[in-house]
Amino acid sequence: MQDVSQSRVEAQNLSEQEVSWSSLGVYTYIKVTILIAAFYSVFHTEIYSIVHRWINDSSWSHGFIIPLFSLYLLNQKKKEILTLNLRTNYLGLVFLICCLVFYVLVIFVYQFGYFKSLVIIPTIGAIVLLVGGWKLIKYTWLPIIYLIFALPLPAKIYNDLTIPMRAHDAQIAAFLLNMVKGLEANVSGVVIDIVYKGVKLEPGLDVAEACSGMRLLMAFLALGVAMAYLHYRPIWQRFILLASTVPIALLCNIVRVVITAFIYVLWDPIYAQGIYHDMLGLAMLPLAFGLYGGLAWFMSNLVMEETVHKEVIIRRKDPPG
Repeated sequence: MQDVSQSRVEAQNLSEQEVSWSSLGVYTYIKVTILIAAFYSVFHTEIYSIVHRWINDSSWSHGFIIPLFSLYLLNQKKKEILTLNLRTNYLGLVFLICCLVFYVLVIFVYQFGYFKSLVIIPTIGAIVLLVGGWKLIKYTWLPIIYLIFALPLPAKIYNDLTIPMRAHDAQIAAFLLNMVKGLEANVSGVVIDIVYKGVKLEPGLDVAEACSGMRLLMAFLALGVAMAYLHYRPIWQRFILLASTVPIALLCNIVRVVITAFIYVLWDPIYAQGIYHDMLGLAMLPLAFGLYGGLAWFMSNLVMEETVHKEVIIRRKDPPG
């Protein structure tokens, strides 16, 4: 009996090792290539516009990584997807037609650029539903929705979000600067006017758009979603980790602005701009990851302690045998 069970385990392990994307076959890849080509022929203008924004706007340069992360998330469900018995669902065709009609209306009637990009995501979902049904959607919905982090926001909406964040960071930096003896800081919008030892520093310290925190917030939020999905832990912990990405990103950006302000005043203004300013921004990523990892470690150990405590209580209740 032991030999039989061992052979079953070996056979199961072998079957798991043999599961790979190459098992789909040439015919399947030809169909996928045709679908991709058709999709690109419809949305090539939007795809070009999105990639152009990634290249020319540093606030959205993380967009190149998002599709790769989506593919990684998809690969994590490789075994489940490849073992599915897929069935065509024509409700997906209905959704696909609706998406295409909406796309045409946005182009010729509503003329709102962001919707032209946004409709790409439900269109991909509709194609997946049409090809594989709800079973396939079950394992691909997150990689599809995850692509929203790669879509640049309209400039007006982006500015409306960043200006209050810049002003808030400027207020906090000015408050801390005023704690230094001989230094006086006053905020005017997003500019901090500084008087140090009776001398007014010119020009004032401008909390630039790059210091708004949106860049770090969008990138870190995207990473937080992926980490919360990939790490197996209770659902309440996943929600906490996901929610923590926003305050962590905002806190790290405040730290960046404050450090920049002190460098500007107490060291040399040249080190508060240009490549030095960008390097300081990159240095906030390890800080954000450290805070996020520390929170994850704390919650993991908290649950472990609770489990151990319950086991001790159960053992105490068990009669000696």
